Amino acid sequence: MRAVVQRVSKASVSVDGKMLSSISRGLLVLLGVAEDDTETDAKYLADKIAGLRIFEDESEKMNLSVIDIGGDVLVISQFTIYGDCRKGRKPSFTEAAKPPKAQELYESYIACLAETGLSPKTGLFQAYMQVELLNDGPVTIMLDSKKLF
Repeated sequence: MRAVVQRVSKASVSVDGKMLSSISRGLLVLLGVAEDDTETDAKYLADKIAGLRIFEDESEKMNLSVIDIGGDVLVISQFTIYGDCRKGRKPSFTEAAKPPKAQELYESYIACLAETGLSPKTGLFQAYMQVELLNDGPVTIMLDSKKLF
């Protein structure tokens, strides 16, 4: 499971011109699920992201988590994170999980995130979405449950 985590001042997601979810200060998480991912991967990333210390404290050091600041989280399913562009110019998505499995683990990730005390908001799985954000910093972190990077 992979995530691109962006610290945001605000973010929102819309489908067909209708806003589904919006957040203020917090994290936008673009989440990709691989074919070999399990519930363990979902729990690992949820715990890691909930505790990720990328918000500034009173000394302007990145020392606080989204939980510490009482921030929001918006989670968007993003299979293209598994796009492999090493060969040719057209991305291959063979590592990405098929929709039924991806949705199950996406929902599991959201449930695990909620267990940390956060109240994640979401987009619409498999929909064509428009995501707007105001990146704060900018701060963008990439995580992989297999610890590849």
